[in-house]
Amino acid sequence: MARRKRFLAAALMAALLLGGCGNAQPNNDTLEVYEENAVPAAAFRTAVYYTAPALTLSEFHADLAEGPEDTRIDLSAVSMGYFAVSASSDRRLKLQVIKGDDTYTYNIASDGTPSVLPLQCGDGSYHIRVMENVVDTRYAQIYAVDCEVELADPFAPFLVPSDYVNYNADSSSVTKARELAEGAGSALDVVTAVYAYIVRNVRYDSVKATTVNTGYLPDPDETLRTGEGICFDYASLAAAMLRSQGIPTKLIFGYVSPDDIYHAWNMFYTEETGWVTVSYEVRSGLWNRLDLTFSAGGASDEFVGDGGNYSEVYQY
Repeated sequence: MARRKRFLAAALMAALLLGGCGNAQPNNDTLEVYEENAVPAAAFRTAVYYTAPALTLSEFHADLAEGPEDTRIDLSAVSMGYFAVSASSDRRLKLQVIKGDDTYTYNIASDGTPSVLPLQCGDGSYHIRVMENVVDTRYAQIYAVDCEVELADPFAPFLVPSDYVNYNADSSSVTKARELAEGAGSALDVVTAVYAYIVRNVRYDSVKATTVNTGYLPDPDETLRTGEGICFDYASLAAAMLRSQGIPTKLIFGYVSPDDIYHAWNMFYTEETGWVTVSYEVRSGLWNRLDLTFSAGGASDEFVGDGGNYSEVYQY
């Protein structure tokens, strides 16, 4: 047995040395040893692992913002798919983003705390305006700006943090995503690992669902820490984890039939085809639906994938 091991080692060394010569061919003895000892070809391959790109973050650049002293809009990073705003008022504030037929309305802080918001409608002309509450539910414009957006990457708005998908370099959700991605062979493997982790570790909070206030924004790290949340929390956590690993991920709001439930879910994009669950196949080069809320609750597979019962209204 020892003699055969020494012979195999010598044969392998000879193969490696011969491989360095362009015209050299392994001799028959070497080939016989490979066959006799059934050394699998995979043993000679170098393992390939998924490597996430550098973490891309977002921020409010006060020195680059424009507008009056109490209403500042930062457009310096529009090519990266987002803009930021900081405003102060003794009244409630809202911000609208308008592009063509699309209008997104946000609540923003009135104490100067910056908001980071996506430019999710792609390239083109945007009209951004800050509005102040005047009476009841009526608001009046206090500042507006127009900007022309040309994204450096069409996926850019779905690869950075925002008010709806909030994380930073020190976030526990980012750390956990990085741990889950270790050893993954592809982006789809990362999606599968994140999916499995959230389904196993986060449960639906029925009480919160009936008491949550209008304007609520999720905290992915809090959802990770408590292990519970509503659909908005599930979708925000999944988006934070996947975006931090370089996987374009949308947070979607819309309706699910037959009961027309107003709901939040995710869409993610990869260039790969494969399986996240036994019955859920991902299609390459397309946005694929991922509904962690229903999956964690044990709902049928019609809620995971591209079911026609979903109707998208907003994307973030």
